[in-house]
Order: sequence, then C-alpha cells, then structure tokens
Amino acid sequence: MCAEAIADEHQHVVNLEGRQLMCVCRGCYLLFTDVDADLRYRAVPDRYLAFGDFALDRRAWEALQIPVGLAFFFHNSSIARTVAFYPGPAGATESELDLAAWNDIRAAEPRVDTIAADTEALLVRVPDDETASCRAYLVPIDACYEFVGRLRMMWRGFDGGQDVRTYIEGFFETLDRRSKLVERA
Repeated sequence: MCAEAIADEHQHVVNLEGRQLMCVCRGCYLLFTDVDADLRYRAVPDRYLAFGDFALDRRAWEALQIPVGLAFFFHNSSIARTVAFYPGPAGATESELDLAAWNDIRAAEPRVDTIAADTEALLVRVPDDETASCRAYLVPIDACYEFVGRLRMMWRGFDGGQDVRTYIEGFFETLDRRSKLVERA
C-alpha cells in the first residue's frame, strides 16, 4: 500500500471486494481500523476468544452438512451472508452453508454474533469422539487462512497424514493458551 518496509511480524487488511488478505505496515493498518467507515479495506483485529460450553451438538453440526469436523465461518459483507470453509488437500474449501441450520445455531449461541464481519471467524472443531464437546473460537480471519494453508502444504494421502494431525493438535493447544475464555451468559 505504501513504500514502508513490512516487518516479519505485521498486520493484515482484507480487501472486501476481492476477498484478498494484504500484508501492511502499522501505519496503513491503522488507516482501516474504523469498523463503521465505508472503506474498501478493513483491518484484521488481533482478538482471540475461546467460547466455553459452546451450544453445538453433533446433530446441529450434521445439519450444516460440512463433511469434516473442522470449519470456520465468517460473515461476508459483500454477499451479505455467512459463509463456511473447511480445510482439505486443496486448501480452504467452501461449503454450501444451510442458512436455516446456521440460524438455529445463532439462536442457540448468541456469541456467534460478536464476530466482526469480514475480519474475524468462528473456528469450530467437532471431535470424532461423540461424547466429547466441540471447541469453538473467535479468531482473526488471517489465522484461519494461515492454518488452512499450512495444512495444505503438509497434506499427505487421503486424511492428511500424521504431520497434519500433529499440527492440528498443536494449533489448538496454542489457541487455548492465547484465547480469553468467554462463557455463555
């Protein structure tokens, strides 16, 4: 965006029309932090929250028709609806989100509506063990794409392989340490 060099640790903005993430210097990042302004770009915040006791059971997850137990959801303001993506060998794959099923989750779980449009996502992991509860996090959208991109680079075979499983476990352990816990009201 400008001639300033970008450090290794830097922020991102989202191009709302083209859905691209852009690396920016601190000054350019600050230009796009006003969430009420009508801008082409939006700064990606650095907020990490863990939603304890998330109101999502296996039946509600299956109603979303996402073929794996891991996905992220965000509100895409250019099409005025929530979209869902899940990781796979080709990267982030969009799922046709059943909006009725999504609205049922929103009604049961009001914390979903605290996510900033375009720049934050709800990252959900549903365990294989049906007796365990799902894990849900509010994370910056760039964290989701970085996560999926790393999975894509490591993916081997049909299920990703051991390196992918190890990376996923480590990623969620990091999320647990980094996130502020927000319980249901």
